[in-house]
Amino acid sequence: MTLEISTPALLFPAVSLLFLAYTNRFLHLAALVRTLHRDWVELKDEALRAQIDNLRRRLILIRWIQLLGALSLLLCVVSMVSVMFDIQLLGVVCFISALTLMGASLVFLVLEIWYSGGALQILIKRVEEE
Repeated sequence: MTLEISTPALLFPAVSLLFLAYTNRFLHLAALVRTLHRDWVELKDEALRAQIDNLRRRLILIRWIQLLGALSLLLCVVSMVSVMFDIQLLGVVCFISALTLMGASLVFLVLEIWYSGGALQILIKRVEEE
């Protein structure tokens, strides 16, 4: 397989958009955690505690999502540099690794989205109990 420099460069726009989405999710969750924590300190409501636990899992996933995406981008850069210096094997290995890490990042994103639905289930359960 011959790798051209433009092939790993194709991931740059995708990674940039994904990082924007990941960062927005993180900032939104951070604000939500602060609000829920303040409410929990005042009310000591167990439903709020369950929400905070759910958000903790989601924040851990988002941290992994961002880390895997950053490593994917770094490997794309190494792949492009390898192609520039005509080290094809290293370039191909780094590019395949970058794709794998980006795929793992997306799998974790799917899990985080699944957990976000769990947060809504906590609220629905609370309403049903009352």
